[in-house]
This record gives sequence, structure tokens and C-alpha cells, in this order.
Amino acid sequence: MFILPDWPAHKRVQALSTTRQGGISSAPFDSLNLGLHVGDRDADVLANRRQLPHNEQIIWLNQVHGNRVHSLRAYSEQDVSADASIALDSGVTCAVMTADCLPVLFCHRQGLAVGAAHAGWRGLAGGVLENTLAALPGNPDDYLVWLGPAIGASAFEVGEEVCAAFAQDIKAFRPISNTGKFLADLYQLARARLTRVGVISIFGGEYCTYQQSEQFFSYRRDGQTGRMASLIWLEDH
Repeated sequence: MFILPDWPAHKRVQALSTTRQGGISSAPFDSLNLGLHVGDRDADVLANRRQLPHNEQIIWLNQVHGNRVHSLRAYSEQDVSADASIALDSGVTCAVMTADCLPVLFCHRQGLAVGAAHAGWRGLAGGVLENTLAALPGNPDDYLVWLGPAIGASAFEVGEEVCAAFAQDIKAFRPISNTGKFLADLYQLARARLTRVGVISIFGGEYCTYQQSEQFFSYRRDGQTGRMASLIWLEDH
């Protein structure tokens, strides 16, 4: 039901990514759909959300494939339009929803801050990861970063406009013969951008939401489908 990041995080840091398994939603949202905006029954989604740890402190963003970062405070307003959030205190949980886009979790080595970013190709190109690091205290090398479940490099077909948005990282694209299309590696793109700004500890990146249909929702694969969530929060000292 939950995937826990395999990283040497501080004991204050708690994090997880959900799978599609373990909820009550009916097809095509079966079963642990956490998105209220996809056409599922609200009552089922809210029941699914109640299964999440500290569900009362999760701040759900209105994600718009942009690069805005929202700084969470206790009792923050819900439904802020942003694609990343950070928290410097306990009592609030950073959350991003995905169904092929890349969820990226950040934690300070000393447990001083956490963050979560929603990174599709537009968000990556727009600097959502760099903006998240800039909003967090300290330097990029103070942070561990975990790349959660996203569409894999053998399934993410894109056009020339996506390649053009990542001119520095053309090695992350593989042309598909005689189609004018490419296969893009979101994980490689994220690692390249994080490394470029000074992050030295990057983990995760081993799943494919498109191919692993029993475990994950995939918008590219199914069209109408549910959403997973990646969560990160700080426990009290």
C-alpha cells in the first residue's frame, strides 16, 4: 500500500508514496485514489485519504504544472495553487499527487526542513526543483532527495518541443526511429538538474508507473484514472 523511501533520513523525517492498492474506489479509480479532481466519488476519495498517516495535517495543493513553491504553516489554507511545498516545523505534511509525473521529496540532513515537488516535464523545465531548494534553508548539499514513482524512460514518449526545453540534457532523450518522437528519462532529467545546483545525495528512481499497472495509476496508460500521493513531514523533536 505504501512505499517508503530508502534513504538515510534524520529520525524526525517521515515520508511515503502511496500505490493504487488498499482503497475503496471503484474502477477506473481502483482503489486507493486520492484525487478529488478526476471524476471519482468524493466520499470514496475522502475515505481513502483518511487511511493516510496524520491525514488531518496534510496540505493538498492545486497543482498546475508550474514552479511555485508554497511554504506551509500550521493550519495553512488548503487548495493553494502551487506545485511544491516546504515545511520547517511539525504539524503539517507536504503532499504532491501524481499519476506519471515525478514526485520529488527533500529532507535536510539534520531534520530541519522537508519539501515535496510535483515535477512533470513542464515543471522540471520551469525550475520547480531549483525553486524548492531555494525556498528551503541551508545549501543544496544539505539535502537528501528521493525520486518517487514516475513514468519510466522506456514509456515516456514526447515531441521535439520537450527536447528543446532541455537543451543541456539531450542525453536523457532517445529518438524513436522515423517518428520525430523521443523517449524521455524523467529521472535522468531530475538528477541532472539537481546535481547542477549542488545536490549530492539523490535516491530512488526505480519504478515505472506506466508499466507497473498493478501497483500504480498512469494517466498516459489509462486516461481516466486515480492519483497517488507522496508525503513528507517532520515529527516533533
